[in-house]
Amino acid sequence: MGVDEMNNIYSSYEAQSAEKAVLLYSGGLDTSCMLKWIPEHYGAEIIALTVDLGQPSDFEKIRQKALDLGAVKALVIDAKHEFAGEYVSKAIKAEALYEGSYPLSTALGRPLLAKIAVEIAKKEGADAIAHGCTGKGNDQVRLESGILSLAPEMKIIAPVRTWQMSRDDEIAYAAANGIEISPKSQFSVDENLWGRSIEGGILEDPYAEPPDEAFEWCTLPENSPSRPEHALLEFEDGIPLALNGIRLPLCDLIAELNLLAGKHGVGIIDHMEDRIVGLKTRELYECPAAVCILAAHQDLQKAVSTIHQNQFASILKEKWEFLVYAGLWNEPLKENLDAFFDSRNKNVSGEVNLKLFKGIARVVGRKSENLLYDKKLATYGKGQLFNQSCSPGFIELWSLQTRMAAKMKVKEDGVVEKTIEHAKGIA
Repeated sequence: MGVDEMNNIYSSYEAQSAEKAVLLYSGGLDTSCMLKWIPEHYGAEIIALTVDLGQPSDFEKIRQKALDLGAVKALVIDAKHEFAGEYVSKAIKAEALYEGSYPLSTALGRPLLAKIAVEIAKKEGADAIAHGCTGKGNDQVRLESGILSLAPEMKIIAPVRTWQMSRDDEIAYAAANGIEISPKSQFSVDENLWGRSIEGGILEDPYAEPPDEAFEWCTLPENSPSRPEHALLEFEDGIPLALNGIRLPLCDLIAELNLLAGKHGVGIIDHMEDRIVGLKTRELYECPAAVCILAAHQDLQKAVSTIHQNQFASILKEKWEFLVYAGLWNEPLKENLDAFFDSRNKNVSGEVNLKLFKGIARVVGRKSENLLYDKKLATYGKGQLFNQSCSPGFIELWSLQTRMAAKMKVKEDGVVEKTIEHAKGIA
């Protein structure tokens, strides 16, 4: 491939025309309008692609709607288990919480959508992939970066970014083209197995308390059960494999825990978030299972790892979170970091007991054959084995440089003087 051809691929991937396009289709207003708008403006046939990542939807209804609106083919791909096993599992091992709050639910789903879209496009002979992301959000970056890293020759169609229609414009367009419109909601919602994101409407005021109708997965803590309930999670190599004694595939375990923890108001996240495109936005999430699993994993991993492993991992964790949030799932550095977290999780096996009550998932116990804990060393009772007589010598050496610095005098002119007496005192 020549330089001119390379420049053409990388500088003008946004399509001006296309013969056949795979549309990531949700069944909502934006992507339904695209089924009519793309053929009009690009002359392309449309293959509608809907991917099941665990979101509650009537997928057969969505598929039929796409066909009724003119798609030459409508596909529904069940990717729940792949999403849990190949994407969420890596986030669990990294204990990923972007900016300390967000479990990356939507961000984790986008690279899988990109991967599946590329696979379908190649199989169907499509020369373009279309999506419904705006020009202000993170998802355009995640999807397009994912698509282009896997298929740099692929054209991208982003109608929402191009047409700049208002919602009223879209509603009018839908009415004129026979597109069924769902009841209007003030919120924009994205859902998958790992969480539910809610934005727009009153939430655009950072000070406004979210209205009750914003929540679907989580009971408000003040309305949650008056008695606590336990969630016992069993881990093997860093991945949860049983909930309250019942072994389940990760996908099913997450779904069950979403129901259990959500009932107790666990998993509501409301924070100010830094987007990739420079905006700071108010984001609202419901992530019951994610909050529980990450809290349990963090507790168990800390207990089976050395202080040096824990401190170093916190540095790498932050980088992993940003790469995924920023749409760089296929970045080689992320693969390097995955290898570190795979290695680090080899001893993360055991049980963690969580108490769920009024919006809180609190770790109340943990056990593992790999705990770096010895009761005979840690106890303050009889039979303790810790040699306390070693402590004075340790403290003498541990504090040496700090004591040396404290005995340095700084004169008014800024010159440092160390007296013989000070030196003697240190010796």
